[in-house]
Amino acid sequence: MPPESILPELTFYSRPGCHLCEQAQAHLLALDYRFTEVDITGDAELERLYGHDIPVLAAGNRVLIKGVFGKGRLSTLKLLLVREARERQSG
Repeated sequence: MPPESILPELTFYSRPGCHLCEQAQAHLLALDYRFTEVDITGDAELERLYGHDIPVLAAGNRVLIKGVFGKGRLSTLKLLLVREARERQSG
């Protein structure tokens, strides 16, 4: 089973015009992350939670990375997520 197929579905919080968000999204795509992008603009609760921290990558309510993150951090995170998923599968 390819490692990407066992990764959790992630949420990528961003907003239009955010250059850090654009860079982070490009890195996520280059590393074959599966994610849903959510624009926080106009959502008071998401603005409160993430407005000063975007971009934010989360798995459920668990924030994985926020602010500036590049390929190196995302590669390391992916390895950790794969390890966690395999541990859950093996019981």
